[in-house]
Amino acid sequence: MVLNAMRNFKIIMEYDGAAYCGWQRQDNGISIQEVLEKIIGMLTGEKIVVSGSGRTDAGVHALNQVANFRSKTRLPADVLYRGINGLLPDDIVVKELVEVAPEFHARHDAVGKIYLYRIYNSKTRKALGRKCFWHIKYPLNMDKMKKAAQYLLGRHDFSCFCGTGSRVKDKVRTITKITLSRDKEGMLEIIVAAEGFLRYMVRNIVGTLVEVGRGKYEPEEILKIIASCDRKCAGETAPAHGLFLLEVKY
Repeated sequence: MVLNAMRNFKIIMEYDGAAYCGWQRQDNGISIQEVLEKIIGMLTGEKIVVSGSGRTDAGVHALNQVANFRSKTRLPADVLYRGINGLLPDDIVVKELVEVAPEFHARHDAVGKIYLYRIYNSKTRKALGRKCFWHIKYPLNMDKMKKAAQYLLGRHDFSCFCGTGSRVKDKVRTITKITLSRDKEGMLEIIVAAEGFLRYMVRNIVGTLVEVGRGKYEPEEILKIIASCDRKCAGETAPAHGLFLLEVKY
């Protein structure tokens, strides 16, 4: 190893976002990024910048968030891995830490993401795990929701599902996969895969599919909503705590 050479480390992590203001550093609370940078900095003795594959909003969880950081540390990757996990709070864990090529960048190299949204559809609420799903007590028509979801596939201008205040000008995205399933206990899982997502896009899609499920919209009206390019034409924004970053594609 070249003395003081800059090294690049890729990490895959899982976290419960309930206690955080989101992935990215902010002035209004503690972020996942801030916690990681502080702990890695303590171990390496350097000012560390951790680059995530993308932002997750306040309250959103991750099963496989990807990030990278650069350091001149001489510590082996396995020692860093154990040290970081030993200092992290219980609601964040590094699942994997490996040294990678210098040019790897968690955000710039990502070619797609997959999100999971969980809804507990039952008259009776659950006491356990309530911060990891949206409880909806009224009946939802799964067949209609599945039919509506198919209209979202492909490349569209998804302005109608973009959160208010977004500064992104190009709102064209490609959804490559969207599936809905439900178990015997009423836990509904919606999985959405795309090359990229707009602010609140998944949560706004889920909110709209729920309104299809309860009969406010017919499945075919999804096409009109997309064509409108108007956020006001789509459904409500689903709560953050039901959303998980499931996978990042490279």
